[in-house]
Amino acid sequence: MKKKPAATERAPVAKAKPDSLAPLIAEVRNLIQSARRGVSSVIDTFQVMTNFEIGRRIVEHEQKGEKRAAYGAELLIELSARLTEEFGKGFSRSNLQNMRTFFLLWENRVPKIRQQPAGELPIKEKYQQATGKSEIAQQPAGQFSKPFTLSWTHYVLLLTIKDPDERSFYEIEATNEGWSVPELKRQKASALYHRLALSRDKAGVKRLAEKGQIIAKPEDVLKEPYVLEFLGLDEQAGYSESDLESAIISQIERFLLELGKGFLFEARQRRFTFDEDHYFVDLVFYNRLLRCYVLVDLKLDKLTHQDLGQMQMYVNYFDRYVKQPSENPTVGILLCKRKKDAIVELTLPKDANIHAKEYQLYLPSKELLKKKLLEWTRDQEPKA
Repeated sequence: MKKKPAATERAPVAKAKPDSLAPLIAEVRNLIQSARRGVSSVIDTFQVMTNFEIGRRIVEHEQKGEKRAAYGAELLIELSARLTEEFGKGFSRSNLQNMRTFFLLWENRVPKIRQQPAGELPIKEKYQQATGKSEIAQQPAGQFSKPFTLSWTHYVLLLTIKDPDERSFYEIEATNEGWSVPELKRQKASALYHRLALSRDKAGVKRLAEKGQIIAKPEDVLKEPYVLEFLGLDEQAGYSESDLESAIISQIERFLLELGKGFLFEARQRRFTFDEDHYFVDLVFYNRLLRCYVLVDLKLDKLTHQDLGQMQMYVNYFDRYVKQPSENPTVGILLCKRKKDAIVELTLPKDANIHAKEYQLYLPSKELLKKKLLEWTRDQEPKA
C-alpha cells in the first residue's frame, strides 16, 4: 500500500519562464490602459453634457422669471446653496455661472434633448455619448462630429476667451492635438492664435477659426514671433548661440510643440563638406506633413544679408544632395532676436523657401499682438 504524501507536501508546479509572460502582460496592460482611458473619456463626456444641460435649465428658468439683472444672481446663489447641501462640492455659484455661460456660447452645438419625466438624459443619448456614436450629422474637416470633445476643465478655460474665432481655434487644436489642460493654458498664454494669424492673409485667418491649423505649404507652419520662454534663459542675461542651442536640445519636446505640427528632430550641428570646406547647420528637422527638411539657424543679434546668404547655401545643398526626388524642397528658418524685412526682401528672391522669424524668451503681450493684427487687417483692406 502506497504511503500518502504528508499534508504539507505539494506536487511541484512548473514555473513559467520570466520572459514567456511578457507578450501576455503587454496585451493585458494595453487593454487595462485603454479601458481606463475609455472610462475617463465617458466620464468627461457625461460631465460636460450634464453641465451643459444644467446651464440650459438655468437659462430657461431665468427666462420664465423676473426681468431684472439681480434675479439671475439671486437664482445662482440660492441654487448653489441647495445643490451643495444635497450633492456636495462642484456647485458653487461661480461654477453654475460657468455652466450657464457654457450653454449660451455652445447652445447651437447640441440639439435640445427632450425633457424626461425625471429630468434625466434619455437612455439613447446616454448610449450614444458613452460609445462615441451620435445622430448628429458628420461635420466637415475641422468641425465636430460629436457635440463636445474635451473635458469640463478645458471648456472652463475656453470660457475665458471672448473672441469666438479665437475660442473656436483653440477648441479645434486642443481636440486635434490632444492638448492637456496645462498645454492649452500655455498655448493660450503664448497667443498662438494671434501669432499664426499674423503670418496669414485674411482668408487664412478665417480658416484658423473654422478648421484650426492646416499644414499644406511651408508658410502654414510659420509664427511671429516664436516664443521660447520654456528654455529658462534670462532675457537680460548674456548667453551665446551655443547656450541657446543647448537649451533647445534639452527641451526638444517643448521646442517641437512650439515649432508646430509634424516636426521630427534629426540632427544638431549637422556637418556637410563642400569644396573641402566644412559647414554646420544648427538644427535639422523633418516635417512629415510637408514631406521636406526644415533647417533652423539661430542668431542672437539682428539679421544680416550674410546670414540669409548662408541659409540659402544650406538649403541649396540639402535640395541637391540630401533630399529624395519624391520629397519637397527644403525650408530654411532663421530665428533671430531682430529682423529687418527690407533686408530679407532685397537679399532673397520672392520665391525663396527661406523665412526669417523673430523669437523671444518671454510670453508675448496679447494686447500688443491684437493691436498688430488689427493694424495688419486694416492694411489688407482694398484701397479706395
